[in-house]
Amino acid sequence: MSEKNLGLIYALCAFLFWGLTPMYYKQITMVPPFEILAHRVVFSVIVLIFLLFISKQFNTLKPIFKSLSKMRYLIFASILISINWFTFIYSISVNKIVEASLGYFITPLVTVALGFLIFQERVNKAQAVAIVLAIIAVIYQLVTLGTIPLIALTLAFSFGFYGMVRKKVDISSIPGLFIETIVILPVALIYLNFLVQNEQSVFNSLNSYDMAMLSLSGLVTVVPLLWFNAAATRMSLTALGFIQYLGPTVAFLVAVFVYDEALSTDKLITFMFIWIALLIFSFDGLKKRRA
Repeated sequence: MSEKNLGLIYALCAFLFWGLTPMYYKQITMVPPFEILAHRVVFSVIVLIFLLFISKQFNTLKPIFKSLSKMRYLIFASILISINWFTFIYSISVNKIVEASLGYFITPLVTVALGFLIFQERVNKAQAVAIVLAIIAVIYQLVTLGTIPLIALTLAFSFGFYGMVRKKVDISSIPGLFIETIVILPVALIYLNFLVQNEQSVFNSLNSYDMAMLSLSGLVTVVPLLWFNAAATRMSLTALGFIQYLGPTVAFLVAVFVYDEALSTDKLITFMFIWIALLIFSFDGLKKRRA
């Protein structure tokens, strides 16, 4: 098998896994979102320590900890990814997977918009049209449904800012994610201890199956990231850019056809604005790379 085809398999596995992730979190909805997040941090640290050990990357951590500028960025990244993780978990607990998928659909557009607003990066006509269509979609939902898609916007902006911050730090994914989770680990442990001390911990009352499911949150976090990294080193960014929409597409289908989440005509029109914007955005990227 060629490296390119192997990369495609890794990419499909990663984005399909991410798209099906809501089905995993649906299995542990008896646990409050904040407690799930705390356990996710703890179990992710355990998995990442194991991966750092077998990949012999522990020696890469010391220079990072010594760099004040890198640590500042990673602390900020830790806060952003924690907000993103919590919002996603919360969206599943309140049956708003459709809105969560909307957030990940618009993330690439938000990233471009942030680059323009914060770093004065140039935006071409196609990108500008795509961004305007995304804004129209949000305004349309506000006018027709009387609500702002806060979950979608929080997911998109937290991940958009996270991506921008991580680009400022030249660190590979495993050491980077390890430091990000280590930063938030004390908060997670203090919170879990508080729950135990006040007899509010749901984890202690779970049966063995549910406890095992919650314990898998570390693997659920790290495994698709490893697949994504393996794909990124074997295939073009253009191809990877198109495949990235598989994740929110699968999540959208799971929400509608597995969990019967309501999809009104107005919501569907909102998505159509976003999908048209993404088509313009994606084909513009393909055109530029071919040029």
